[in-house]
Amino acid sequence: MEKLDLLDYLRQRPYPGRGILLGRSADGKNAVIAYFIMGRSENSRNRVFEATEDGIRTRAYDESRMTDPSLIIYHPVRLAGRGVVVTNGDQTDTVRDYLLEGRTFAEALRTRCFEPDPPNYTPRISGLLSPDGSFKLSILKSSDGDPGCNQRFFYEYDAPLAGEGRLIHTYQDNADPLPSFEGEPRRVSLDAPDARTLADRMWESLNEDNKVSLYVCYRSLETGEMDAVILNKHV
Repeated sequence: MEKLDLLDYLRQRPYPGRGILLGRSADGKNAVIAYFIMGRSENSRNRVFEATEDGIRTRAYDESRMTDPSLIIYHPVRLAGRGVVVTNGDQTDTVRDYLLEGRTFAEALRTRCFEPDPPNYTPRISGLLSPDGSFKLSILKSSDGDPGCNQRFFYEYDAPLAGEGRLIHTYQDNADPLPSFEGEPRRVSLDAPDARTLADRMWESLNEDNKVSLYVCYRSLETGEMDAVILNKHV
């Protein structure tokens, strides 16, 4: 698979929706985690990320303008033992709970399906980063927008190479209805030396009108220490 320039890839897509990036830093010393959200509606744009004890959560920027919290208020990133779970919905908690019970990432996601938001039927995208830097990604999506068929795809990366990652996002194009992501997670370059640099570069590359929030974390493969950065359009 061709390795794409992450920043160019993001610049060319005005509305990829929500996205998960997992990989390894160029020096090979850190696992890389990134999660972003974008929005077209006022309700979707009225959000920020904030840090929690075990990750991050979304919350309304202006509570008086929040019309429907379902599907947009959740914990995108949570620790599960020594692993890190990152998803685009409340399946974060499903995966975390299953892992803490000794069950698996795939078992957890087999209890879930795409989001109930016709006509888009937004995919549920999920990732699990292990302490050694290996990771899993998944997408649960409808069959070409038909809610009668839920499709489950799982991808495992045992030994990610230094300086690259895999990116998966919810929407293939900016259209109505929004078409689901197609194909394998994209192989992308990661050359930023630290979380702050990557966060600044990704934030600049995301569409100015539609970007809402971004989380980037470099996790030391030696110590497990996490260096995290949060950027919000509403500050």
